Amino acid sequence: MDIRNIAIIAHVDHGKTTLVDQLLKQSGSFRENQHVAERAMDSNDLERERGITILAKCTSVVWKDTRINIIDTPGHADFGGEVERILSMVDGAVVLVDSAEGALPQTKFVVGKALARGLKPIVVVNKIDRGDARPDEVHNEIFDLFAALGANDEQLDFPMLYASGRQGWADEELEGARKDLAPMFDLIVRHVPAPKVDKEAPFAMVATILENDNFLGRVLTGRVEQGRAKVNMPVRVLRPDGSVVETGRLTKLLSFRGLDRVPVEEAEAGDIVAVAGLSEATIPETIASPEVTEPLKSTPVDPPTLSMTFRLNDGPLGGREGKKVTSRQIRDRLFKETEGNIAIRVSESPESEAFEVAGRGELQLGVLIEQMRREGFELTIGRPRVLFRTNEETGEREEPYEEALIDVDEPYSGVVVEKMAMRKGLMQDMQPSGGGKVRLTFLIPSRGLIGYHGEFLTDTRGTGVMNRLFSGYQPWAGPIEGRRNGSLISSEDGATTQYSLYSLQERGTLFVDAGEKVYVGMIIGEHSRENDLEVNPVREKKLTNIRAAGKDEALLLTPPRKMSLEQAIAYIEDDELVEVTPSAVRIRKRYLDPHERKKRDRAGASA
Repeated sequence: MDIRNIAIIAHVDHGKTTLVDQLLKQSGSFRENQHVAERAMDSNDLERERGITILAKCTSVVWKDTRINIIDTPGHADFGGEVERILSMVDGAVVLVDSAEGALPQTKFVVGKALARGLKPIVVVNKIDRGDARPDEVHNEIFDLFAALGANDEQLDFPMLYASGRQGWADEELEGARKDLAPMFDLIVRHVPAPKVDKEAPFAMVATILENDNFLGRVLTGRVEQGRAKVNMPVRVLRPDGSVVETGRLTKLLSFRGLDRVPVEEAEAGDIVAVAGLSEATIPETIASPEVTEPLKSTPVDPPTLSMTFRLNDGPLGGREGKKVTSRQIRDRLFKETEGNIAIRVSESPESEAFEVAGRGELQLGVLIEQMRREGFELTIGRPRVLFRTNEETGEREEPYEEALIDVDEPYSGVVVEKMAMRKGLMQDMQPSGGGKVRLTFLIPSRGLIGYHGEFLTDTRGTGVMNRLFSGYQPWAGPIEGRRNGSLISSEDGATTQYSLYSLQERGTLFVDAGEKVYVGMIIGEHSRENDLEVNPVREKKLTNIRAAGKDEALLLTPPRKMSLEQAIAYIEDDELVEVTPSAVRIRKRYLDPHERKKRDRAGASA
């Protein structure tokens, strides 16, 4: 059977996973009466809850005697490592672009990687049924983008389709029949080349996706680059430097059929398969026949730009809510993550019982922390820090910069420009985008964007949209002003009372409700002034025979500001930590004892 391998790449929320749903349905991968969940490729709980794709996943459809292997990729820049890795498995790419929003930063990132690999993309302008669609302008934007990314003449002569993934149709003409996705299937078969492989050479493949199965153990997915894979054949695993990791047998060979992985006896070069039976092989190592001595070339992945410190939970409430609370358990889990997620790096921290975890952004590390808390871990997280480097030629200290693309209503553009300037952002472009909106483009240090998203949504009354993309390293921009407000810090252990919180709410914004457990050094709110303030949130009303307990009913509390995990991580300063347990997210001072904090402050001031 003929084989075509394609990746679907796009910015977040442009409709990749929804389009894959329709491709699976219209290719006959499901029975007519089969119940299929919406966004079937988003298989884990976090993906379904957040409505985003986090892990790249493979599926397969058959169209007119041709097997099309489709890889659905994440749209967030933080998960760009997944996209970079899987592009080595495919021979073509479907670039999906929203008909109203056009080519946004993550589209630029993945298209640049695809063009550099020589792939000839198919452009699909999706969501044509939107009221604010502007397909002709988007077409021109994409052509300009390809030209700016250095596309060759063949790549610039890209075929184009107009589509609605939700309604399940694609057409070569803007006012075409709009029946089904047959034009897209036909174009993929016609435009994407078959894999150029040697079927007679000894078997070899590069592992590009790693997952753990409860029954099969470690399952590695990749494209068979040469030869044929057979069940129970002896293989050995080679590192990129040529050294041998292990030898073993392929106990299971699985091919993709729709959403299922089906056991097969043999797979030939060009097909994407999953193999089991190897206990140590990982990404991006070569799995090959024993006679193969040279590893296959693997794609290098961009380095991480952000780092956080993961520590064990040493607070007064530590060990009460989670099952996995020791530093050894945290260490094992983090190093296990690095096996399947090559965009994350873990190293031992100078602090005792702590680890430095480096990744692409706050969202990627936030997803890792969320997964760990659901697995029963308790830990404390330090403030995100960007990873600096020294330029070898000039000796200058350099830091990562990002390109921020902001769509905002015109009345709010002034406050956004002002805040970005305070964070060392340099405006690159400003133009009206229709409907009373302005599109602003900034080049800004990554550390300038840490903690800004919540402030940005407040400033724009929730109407602004900000997209960001790693741009490169540039000279250090100088100090950036941090959070202006101090903290309200608990001076007592116990449960908060309505009586005490009522008198404290005029001091600032509270993070806790009545009846919540607090401890000395825990941050219970944001002070209305710049300094930290120690307060007693557990004070009770003294009762006498005249002043009865029933009087408390008249005390009305303003609803507290509850922070999500990502908001809490972005909020904290260098001397603060986020305590994460399966049932709570708390903010605390690094040093809980107030005397210890004062001693450290004095030492810092004298230094």
